[in-house]
Amino acid sequence: MARLLGYMANRRDSLEDVLYQERAPAHADTGISEDDGSWGLGFYQSGEVLYKKQPLAAGEALDWQEASAAIVSDCVIGHLRRPTVGPYRSENSHPFRMRSWLFAHQGVIRPLASVHGPTRDEVRSTLPDFIRRNMRGQTDSELFFHLILSFLHDEGQLDNPDAPAEVVVQAIRSSVALVRRYAQQSESSPVAQLGGLNLMLTDGKRLFAHRLGHPMGYVSLEGLHDPFTRRSRPVPEEGTLRCALLLGSVHELPERYTPLDDGEVITVSHDLSIHHHAA
Repeated sequence: MARLLGYMANRRDSLEDVLYQERAPAHADTGISEDDGSWGLGFYQSGEVLYKKQPLAAGEALDWQEASAAIVSDCVIGHLRRPTVGPYRSENSHPFRMRSWLFAHQGVIRPLASVHGPTRDEVRSTLPDFIRRNMRGQTDSELFFHLILSFLHDEGQLDNPDAPAEVVVQAIRSSVALVRRYAQQSESSPVAQLGGLNLMLTDGKRLFAHRLGHPMGYVSLEGLHDPFTRRSRPVPEEGTLRCALLLGSVHELPERYTPLDDGEVITVSHDLSIHHHAA
């Protein structure tokens, strides 16, 4: 099972501390048992959209805290991938990026999973050329990301740094509805045919999360009761840390985490307010 992680904070210097404090749920079941996998972290730093991706060998476990040690950012998306669609390659590893947008997904979107399937080809053909040219890999996840971007483009909001949250949420819901329609054309169970659609999407100012098929929850923190201290630590930023940490595919979240309902979308704003968009 893949793992999703989302982080939004009022400071840029505390991701490693937060992941240390929340190490029990964040690090649970992050090992690769059979096939090789990969991990990736996408983040915003000094006005740039950056990411780091690395392979993870079979039998190796991911330590989010160690992976994030050099990242100084107030908005981060993380992903642990156990390959399902497409082999390990950097271009098949999450998060995916286009312009100011970062995206990661957990699950298999079965209508889009066949690399040369008719549904996948049909969906690709609906994308504007400049969006389609941004695709580099083979995954259903990357195609779904670009489908969301195409809906944003249709609304004239793809490059709007202040795109209304409602428009972004609707682009996510429209993309989900489209693949649902393809799934319903199958003779087998539509739910089984759709697969899992946990996702996180961000423009660096807001973090959007959608849950479908796998558990997902979040916790809001103010201050830390269990910070991690490194020998060479940068000068901390002023002010009490406030942040939201989202985790996908953690089956036993602590009680202080708020679970998302199936089909629900939430928006975490830069001021750390969280808005629930009902299913």
